[in-house]
Amino acid sequence: MTRIADTFARIRTEGRPGLVTFTTAGDPDLPRSAEILKALDRAGADVIEVGVPFSDPLADGPVIQRATERALAAGGSLRTALAMIAGVRPHIAAPIVVFSYANPLLRLGLGAFARQAAEAGVDGVLALDLPIEEAGPFRETLAASGIDTIFLLSPTTTGARIQKAAELGSGFLYGISRLGVTGARAEVASGAEAMVRRIRAHTTMPIALGFGISRPEHVAEVCAYADAAVVGSALVSVVGEAGESTGLVPRVENYVRWLRGAAALNAHA
Repeated sequence: MTRIADTFARIRTEGRPGLVTFTTAGDPDLPRSAEILKALDRAGADVIEVGVPFSDPLADGPVIQRATERALAAGGSLRTALAMIAGVRPHIAAPIVVFSYANPLLRLGLGAFARQAAEAGVDGVLALDLPIEEAGPFRETLAASGIDTIFLLSPTTTGARIQKAAELGSGFLYGISRLGVTGARAEVASGAEAMVRRIRAHTTMPIALGFGISRPEHVAEVCAYADAAVVGSALVSVVGEAGESTGLVPRVENYVRWLRGAAALNAHA
């Protein structure tokens, strides 16, 4: 089994909420970004998503856009992200997923990217704006290096495209609970559960649900019907708020411990 498959099998066996966390590589700078990844693992994140800073993050809201700007200003790039992952991989037990727009991957070259990602210890890749219909060669290249290809599904994704993503994808499927750009919300989207049911009609692959999740009760609610909740913008906000302080890494770690611990209590209440 891959590290991702093993993780989700364990989540299901233990019957607990799964937690996927997202941060931007190089935010607020590369050394502290590396320490954040290790803190996420210590705090109990089941899967760690590492966002590649990109100049045109069109699907992201202002919080992650600002994180991307900070990372780019600090020298962040696909190459530095992979180097950072390689440096922390021996210290992290959780699977690591590279979350990127397609352009940086294509610019490096898919073959070169797959080789370098595998050498760095990357477990999966989600290319945010890669159409499923054009993903066959991408998936084959990653699979040859032992890397899972993860697909993004939205509330408007058709049944046929869900089926295609289930056939091509591996590791888990990433469902976004609402349309629009990323960003924390006060409540989980009302159609989230129905969307997960639609995906489950096509596959038994694990499903992680994101967009708008920021509190333990959100994690518990989502994990009543999905395998894991994804926390991105809310975590990136913590990094943005504490980025200049010496307490940055402890704040990140405490936030994730709060999400994990309180979510488990809510799930079993």
